[in-house]
Amino acid sequence: MLKKMLIYPFIILVKCYQNFISPLTPATCRYTPTCSNYTIAALQKHGLFKGGWLALKRIFSCHPWGGSGYDPVP
Repeated sequence: MLKKMLIYPFIILVKCYQNFISPLTPATCRYTPTCSNYTIAALQKHGLFKGGWLALKRIFSCHPWGGSGYDPVP
């Protein structure tokens, strides 16, 4: 219960990004699932600290010389 309460504000932030900012930019995601969907799944599965760390690693690997393709939450 406490875990859900801690991650809920972060999930709301990601959902706001998905609904209001992402539609204004071109679709250029290199991964499946997208980084925002990956972040939500990582937070729900692993909690704030480990899920947040996984999300940051994923976001920082999203550049022209980074990875691409199917990359599910471990």
